[in-house]
Amino acid sequence: MNSLLKKAVAECIGTFVLVFVACGVAALTGGNLVATSLAFGLVIVAMAYSIGRISGCHINPAVSLAMLIAKKMTVKEFLAYVCAQIVGGFVGALLIFGIAKMAGLNLAGNACNYIVNSCQYTLAGNEYVIDFGKIFAAILVEVVLTFIFVYVIFNATSEKATAPKLAGVIIGLTLTLVHLVGIGLTGTSVNPARSIATALGDAIFNGKADALAQLWVFIVAPLAGGALAAVVYKLLHKDEKAASTDAE
Repeated sequence: MNSLLKKAVAECIGTFVLVFVACGVAALTGGNLVATSLAFGLVIVAMAYSIGRISGCHINPAVSLAMLIAKKMTVKEFLAYVCAQIVGGFVGALLIFGIAKMAGLNLAGNACNYIVNSCQYTLAGNEYVIDFGKIFAAILVEVVLTFIFVYVIFNATSEKATAPKLAGVIIGLTLTLVHLVGIGLTGTSVNPARSIATALGDAIFNGKADALAQLWVFIVAPLAGGALAAVVYKLLHKDEKAASTDAE
């Protein structure tokens, strides 16, 4: 199998598992703080040690964008990764929502992301008014949480990492941490593929478009946070790379 195709398949499988299992837990438990946070973190640990040696286990467009900026992957690889992640996430969402529909289960939640757990638009008289305060707050939350997550990924997987064999555990625990903070605010995305998947799944099976209307925030903000992490990592750690080159 072609190397890039193999990586794309691995990313597709990883993102599928992330959405099906972790978003499934969120939907079934109504976004229970501890259960959902642990589900996302444990999936990352499992996938890191399963597909990590094949694709690096990004399973997140924000991570892939950061790696592109850091010149750890090519544009062609980036596009292949993102397409695979979106497809895998979408299939995962279709399956979890579809199974619930076929089995007649009433999901406690929909695992979608919302702007500070409220609608983007508030009704004033007979007109909808955009609440820019809530939009900005949601963007800020997602940028900061994605920055933390991706910055840890860079450090945990670097050549100078103090515990390289524990990288998967460290990254998984970090994702658990950011979910503990963000679930009560936005539901925690930090991953555009995951947000696209659940928004589409909710629209298809439940006929709700609220998440789709707010989806742009959970695409733009995580990508911005990932890009920021890449830039900061390059600025703070460029001396380490120079020192490594000199030593050689």
